[in-house]
Amino acid sequence: MFSEIHGWGSSLKEAFEQCGVAMFGYMTELDYVSVEQCFEIDAHGDDLESLLFHFLDELLFLFSAEPYLVCKKLEITKFDVENFEISCRCYGEPFELGKHPQGTEVKAITYSAMQIVQDTEASNYEVFVIIDI
Repeated sequence: MFSEIHGWGSSLKEAFEQCGVAMFGYMTELDYVSVEQCFEIDAHGDDLESLLFHFLDELLFLFSAEPYLVCKKLEITKFDVENFEISCRCYGEPFELGKHPQGTEVKAITYSAMQIVQDTEASNYEVFVIIDI
């Protein structure tokens, strides 16, 4: 099965951050997540779409491998759209079944129907990503 996550913002960086947070929100209710730890990830791509794919894939890995981090806040500290590189601080805590409601498991990020849209009149960016659930 597949589902779509959607992020938007006044900058492309903000839209990427919001898309990442939306993915974590799909996996659990973020109101139950505390900011206790910070992990930093790096992602690289060949174009904007692959950069978004690899960014979300790195975030999914944080959740899927120990310490099973679920993030409530993402702060992209490096957003290089010329070399397609991202560094991001990920704030959250390890996922615990007794504390965090179990949402839908995200198995993988896909390129299928991925869109990065810029509305130049409104200075707004939107990203749409299909996830495998």
